[in-house]
Amino acid sequence: MSMSTDTQVNQQKTLGLIHTSATLVPLFAELCTKYLPNVKVFNIVDDSLIKNTIACGELTKSTSVRVVNYAESAKEAGADYVLYTCSSIGPAVEIAASLQDIPVLRVDQPMADKAVQIGSKIGVIATLNTTLEPTSDLVLRRAKAAGKEIELTAVLCEGAFEALMSGDAATHDQKVGDALKELSQKVDVILLAQASMARVVDQLSEADKTVPILASPTIALEYLASVIG
Repeated sequence: MSMSTDTQVNQQKTLGLIHTSATLVPLFAELCTKYLPNVKVFNIVDDSLIKNTIACGELTKSTSVRVVNYAESAKEAGADYVLYTCSSIGPAVEIAASLQDIPVLRVDQPMADKAVQIGSKIGVIATLNTTLEPTSDLVLRRAKAAGKEIELTAVLCEGAFEALMSGDAATHDQKVGDALKELSQKVDVILLAQASMARVVDQLSEADKTVPILASPTIALEYLASVIG
């Protein structure tokens, strides 16, 4: 009995989650419990990564270096797989992936691949330009890799992020909801560039959900479950 238990422990995989906000920890903890019940999980949180990116209006070289270094830190901590849960730092995550000998994933890549499979007219929506641009770029590149021509429509919800940061969640949700309704009339599928927007989808009536609206966290965990087993 003890030998089989030891073997099971040795085979158990570990996932390192790297976050740019502590608010994402409980969300991903819930998803990991659901999709990866037999996988050990630990979290690394550094909100200066996203704060610096927003302040600079772009992902800088110095922030990118720090993003890349966290993959090595996660590996040294025992991670067999690494998932970065923020879309804004995506380009640096791809650099980290190219330098590591363990799988390193940006949270929005499985979502982008799914969108490319679903339709040719793809909408991307965000409340931050620093997230909208890297997510849109990722979709275009994943479509090219899949050999599929797409038409991309990127929408920035002006003022929604600022409203949320000032504590006015209702205005944020209203702006995002209105943008989703309008965009759904023009595309086959919509990607949410930020996980924080997913709750707005739940508030929409079924009549307003005329096309699939994808959020990255769940799709990323479904993907990891298929890879890790």
